[in-house]
Amino acid sequence: MSNRNAYRWLLMCIAILAVILIPFFLFGDRIETWTNSFLRAASDQSVLVAIVLGLLLASDILLPVPSSMVSTAAGFFLGFMGGMITSLIGMTVSCIAGFWLGVKFGRPIACRLVGINELKRLEELSHRFGDWVIVVSRPIPVLAEASVLFAGISGMPTYRFLLLSTLSNLGISAVYAAVGAFSATTNSFLLAFAGSILVPLVAIYN
Repeated sequence: MSNRNAYRWLLMCIAILAVILIPFFLFGDRIETWTNSFLRAASDQSVLVAIVLGLLLASDILLPVPSSMVSTAAGFFLGFMGGMITSLIGMTVSCIAGFWLGVKFGRPIACRLVGINELKRLEELSHRFGDWVIVVSRPIPVLAEASVLFAGISGMPTYRFLLLSTLSNLGISAVYAAVGAFSATTNSFLLAFAGSILVPLVAIYN
């Protein structure tokens, strides 16, 4: 790869990370504070909790939602099955939205920045390694969102992306919901909060 192409790819990666990280720095604390306040106020309204937590997870692709905490809270307040379903639906909607953004906007921008030949190279890499990238990165903050956008940019077949991301989301949602539901049996939201932090850390270092 020439230096010029390398710089263009670096610019592309920086742009994608900026889309993900800038809202985090601008609104992350406020969204987390609001989420905590809402959970304390509406903990006995399971339908409302499910709707709001699902919407928060669905918006995670563009907003700095603490998805691990939200998914674990779903298990805490809705039980294992309710929490898992809520988390799965919200995370999958977020993936679909991110994939669509990658196809609709990211792909044309990438074509202009790096050129059609480099985009074809990305498609080849996606064909070889894209499946593993989607599955492995799902529990990891920032990489999860970036991998979804890159899947759309690289032209990954929609059916394959939906299958891989949904199955991965199912596994992650089950883990978070189980942690939340177990914490509910001990009446310890602190344990649920600790679990929501520990799971991504384990994913990062394994």
